[in-house]
Amino acid sequence: METKGIDQMLSVLRATAAQASGRASEAQTAAAGGTDFAQVLKNTIEQVNQTQQQAEDMAAKFAAGDGNANLHEVMISLQKANLSFQEMVQVRNKLVTAYHDVMNMQV
Repeated sequence: METKGIDQMLSVLRATAAQASGRASEAQTAAAGGTDFAQVLKNTIEQVNQTQQQAEDMAAKFAAGDGNANLHEVMISLQKANLSFQEMVQVRNKLVTAYHDVMNMQV
C-alpha cells in the first residue's frame, strides 16, 4: 500500500485548512506551490461585483433619462452581469461538492 501519496495529500489538506483559518505563513503557501487560490477567488469575486455595479449604474442612468445611455448597451451590460454571477454560483457549487467529497474520504 502506498502511504506516501496519502501523506502528501494530508499535508496539502492541513496547509489548506491552516490557510483558510488564517494561520498560514508565506513560507507554507510557497511550499505548497503554485498560485494563491484564495487570492484568485477574491479577485474573481471582485470582478463579478464590479460588473454588477457597472450594470446597475448604466441602468440607473438610463432610467434617469441620460442621453448617453441607450437601451441596447444597458441590456447587454445587465446580461453580462447576470452571466458572470451565475458562473460564480456554479463555481461555488463545484467547490462545495469537492469539499464534501474530500471530507467524506476515508483515510
